[in-house]
Amino acid sequence: MRGAKSAKWVAGAIVVALAATACGGSDNDSNEDGAGATDPKGIFSVDVGEPQNPLQPANAKESNGSKVIRALFSQLVDFDDEGKVILENAESIDSTDNKTWTVKLKDGWKFHNGEAVTAKSYVDAWNWAANIKNNQTNSFWFADIKGFADVHPEKGDPKAETMSGLKVVDDKTFTIELSSSIPYFEYKLGYDVWSPLPSGFFKDPEGYGEKPVGNGPYQFVSWEHKKQIEVKTYADYQGDDKPKNGGVIFKNYTTVEAGYQDLLSNNLDIIRQIGPKDLPKRKSDLGDRAIDQDYNAVQSIVPVRYVKQWKDIDPKVLQGLSMAIDRDTITKTVLNGTREPATGFVAKGVAGYDPDIGGDVFKYDAAKAKALIEEGGGVPGNKIFIQFNADGGHKEWVEAVCNSIRQATGVDCVGDSKPDFQTDLDARDAKEVKSMYRGGWVQDYPLNVNFMRDLYGSKADGNTSGFASKKIDDLFKQGDAAKDLDAVIKAYQAAEKELINEMPAIPLWYYKANAGYSTNVSDVKIDNNGDPVLQDVLVKKK
Repeated sequence: MRGAKSAKWVAGAIVVALAATACGGSDNDSNEDGAGATDPKGIFSVDVGEPQNPLQPANAKESNGSKVIRALFSQLVDFDDEGKVILENAESIDSTDNKTWTVKLKDGWKFHNGEAVTAKSYVDAWNWAANIKNNQTNSFWFADIKGFADVHPEKGDPKAETMSGLKVVDDKTFTIELSSSIPYFEYKLGYDVWSPLPSGFFKDPEGYGEKPVGNGPYQFVSWEHKKQIEVKTYADYQGDDKPKNGGVIFKNYTTVEAGYQDLLSNNLDIIRQIGPKDLPKRKSDLGDRAIDQDYNAVQSIVPVRYVKQWKDIDPKVLQGLSMAIDRDTITKTVLNGTREPATGFVAKGVAGYDPDIGGDVFKYDAAKAKALIEEGGGVPGNKIFIQFNADGGHKEWVEAVCNSIRQATGVDCVGDSKPDFQTDLDARDAKEVKSMYRGGWVQDYPLNVNFMRDLYGSKADGNTSGFASKKIDDLFKQGDAAKDLDAVIKAYQAAEKELINEMPAIPLWYYKANAGYSTNVSDVKIDNNGDPVLQDVLVKKK
């Protein structure tokens, strides 16, 4: 199953088995949603916002760009429905010490321009992405590789063009030497950032960012900025998940409500997340074409540590704000029962999730909330702002969270709306957030590690709040040094307990996909990223 990858910042509001909630008909069945003969060359549309950056695999930290990247590129590994690693472009990935890994590639894989995918395609791509001169938003993902500091120093120019830990053995084999052993390193290789790149990319990265050439199931056709991106099925794709359709159009919408109206009129074929205003009527509107399914993601509000308000804040204040949020009522009413209150930092469904780890900090208690805030010295200015993107269906719940905080504690709280996800992310990257921002994080790989190290590590690319804690970083290092995967998971559970003491963010609830599809398509399934499995969608003949 593709799509079990890429944790990233998500735009709209271990692993669930897809068969439990997937909807759709077979090729020739006739059913309530009108399934009939299908067109293997048929094209369908999905709502996806404008990517923040060019379509370069290491430059898509957010969900809009990542969704397109995953259609265009395939990785060394993927994950099955139970979160286990399965080999995709790799024939094998082996290590005897969890420090030096040998990768052998499958035969026959090609880029969309006909160029063979080789070991050099991976090694060159990773060296380029890690180099500080190339300004890739996900460059820190390569920090575990020996020699990363030489190509990505904290200050100054790089001392080398390549990481010493990467070696090409032959066309189908390369080795990865890490700075220290990491038992779960193979899991990380399922993320988009590890994609291979064709040789032409390095001559014109900007041009390839506008017209990417990948090795995945779909081939790039066109990009009309702020409007749509079109891809078509790649005929020579070597993966097992060959598309059953002719291509996809990723359509931009300024609001989820506009997308839903297009869905009802069959001008949009799949909407990934129905907004709060339309949630109550989705089942009466769509019938069996409405999909509700858990997936591995957490919604949070995140205080930025580069503003005076939160720079030296006592964590008790943030714990108090957390206890001032009536998650149970908000998820049942404003979100129409489509979310589940969070009990910790790790998404429900990934290995290492512990429902009891958070204790009272995630339970609503107005009296304790107020007492904790006062004990911690109060909220500076007695007012907070929550930044969010207006195109993601967040306005209603942000207002509800603010009302809950205000009523429980007397701390004023207001939403700070940005017109779209791109503008929201740009403000985070430029360190222009006033107080807090809405954070939605989807798994990159199905381990608790990904919801901590890659988000709250002081140097992690996912850390855009400025949170830094030596104690937390040391606990992450201890987890990475564990002897095996089980020990890693347990060590990171201990780290999560310390996160609750320090509160780098305030987790709110676990996501569910509340999707829907038109009468033009069938066999629409949702993966554990909350995204439609594009390759399986059947387009009906017209």
